[in-house]
Amino acid sequence: MRRITRIATVGLASAALALSATACGGKQSSDTSDSKEATAAIAYDIGGRGDQSFNDAAYAGLSKAETELKVKGAEAEPTDGEGEADKVQRLTELARKGNNPVIGVGFAYAPAIAKVAPKFPNTTFGLIDDLSVTDKNVANLVFNEEQVSYLAGVAAAKATKSGTVGFIGGVETPLIKKFEAGFAQGVQDTNPSAKVLTQYLTQPPDYTGFAKVDLGKAAAQGQLAKGADVVYAAAGGAGAGAIEAAATAGKWAIGVDSDQYNQAGLAKFKDKILTSATKDVADSVFNLIKSVQDGKPQTGEVRYGLDTDGVELVDTNPAYKNMPEVVAAVEKAKADIIAKKITVKTAP
Repeated sequence: MRRITRIATVGLASAALALSATACGGKQSSDTSDSKEATAAIAYDIGGRGDQSFNDAAYAGLSKAETELKVKGAEAEPTDGEGEADKVQRLTELARKGNNPVIGVGFAYAPAIAKVAPKFPNTTFGLIDDLSVTDKNVANLVFNEEQVSYLAGVAAAKATKSGTVGFIGGVETPLIKKFEAGFAQGVQDTNPSAKVLTQYLTQPPDYTGFAKVDLGKAAAQGQLAKGADVVYAAAGGAGAGAIEAAATAGKWAIGVDSDQYNQAGLAKFKDKILTSATKDVADSVFNLIKSVQDGKPQTGEVRYGLDTDGVELVDTNPAYKNMPEVVAAVEKAKADIIAKKITVKTAP
């Protein structure tokens, strides 16, 4: 698998994409434009691969496609402080090299895909977490984050002993407010007297809140100091800091996007990761790649919710399984949401 590392300038990024990508295992990668081998590419969101969360979930889907579909994968990393022009350049280079599909990981890629997709009508573009781009060759891979966050709220309300829980958002955007809305509703519906502390790390157009582990840690420490004993962070890579703070204090953390109990980089804190509100980003990436390979590329809205196991509150931690009251409450809430007995809010 070719991976493009972080590069300081657009020009260097372009050069790296065109000239110096290397394959996993030390093999030199060939230019996909000269190869008939099926190729697919993902362009990572802020924080890049190794965030133990959102980007790593996308990588898992690409890796699965390499193994099961024998697709050659390419990856492109974001650059620090980049703008829209950088994303346009990155996607353009990936498409020019023959990758199909080309997948932008995160809503921040929407403006760039809107510019690039019309120039490559025979290439399928995937856009995760955004519905705003409606070109015929764009697949919008979206999730019911509010539903699984509601379940996280139910679990938090049942697990808390102090009656105070925390929510940390990486950046205050409509997408992350879906997480907040579902979580707060789940807590309040389960325990109306419980208190939810909420904090966002940065405000648009500053999206670095998804990558600043120190900010996530400090925010969680502040909530813990105010009595929170369960912290749920929808903050990308910064969520690792919140998990560290909660675990170090002997309190519960709830992970997000990936099953963070199983993330190697968080192994030191796994015993205090009660559960994770996962999004099946991996399968969404894999399914899009397979659809292109099968000659029937997905386009338009492709939604993943509780009813299709596209979002899920996982029970990997044995400690969670040993909390029958929590498990029962979560299972009931899940059934009620699927049966439409509960309508989960998408905004606070």
